[in-house]
Amino acid sequence: MKTVALVNANTSSDMTDDMVEIARQSARGWLDIVGITARFGARLITSEAELDEATHAVLALAPEIRTDAVIVSAFGDPAAEALGIVLNRPVVGIAEASMRAAARGGRRFAIVTTTPGLARRISERAAQLGFGALLIDTLTTQGDAAARMRSPSDLAHSLRELALRAVDELGAQAIIVGGGPLSRVARSLRETLSVPIIEPIPEAICYVGKVLGVPSLP
Repeated sequence: MKTVALVNANTSSDMTDDMVEIARQSARGWLDIVGITARFGARLITSEAELDEATHAVLALAPEIRTDAVIVSAFGDPAAEALGIVLNRPVVGIAEASMRAAARGGRRFAIVTTTPGLARRISERAAQLGFGALLIDTLTTQGDAAARMRSPSDLAHSLRELALRAVDELGAQAIIVGGGPLSRVARSLRETLSVPIIEPIPEAICYVGKVLGVPSLP
């Protein structure tokens, strides 16, 4: 069985465990998922400075990674390309994987997330990947992201309002819920929106599965 490291660029081991569980559900036993947590940096990346520090933290993990592929599970893809060069094996960030899925067929998409301090860097990432013209906007909740994530019902309501605005007012044809631990919220949005809802970690699992030649993943 092929193994995949899910690298959490945040320093929260609880978040790593949550994201590994999401990844394993998506892999359905066809990939072995191993979680690795950044040794230094922010517990929850919410600013450009913290994202820059996460780049160094992710690269510092390279000597201990022995898996067949790597998912960088932070919505900003810190060090994803550089890590791929160092390791000489497939590495994908969850922002890249989800944007590729959202833009499929030339769809115009929006991102809803909890980190206003990263909106500019998210747009830059879309442009870097060649999707800048398809990204309509990055809509973010306001206030402390960590506090909002501690209230799942409040988080779901806030992201749903942003997603409805993106579809009804901006014409988005797909919505990315931008964040590794937000897959459960993403699933709840499917009940109220008619456009595809893109979950970053499952899309990253599909991406590496195809690269590694795992035929049973969608």
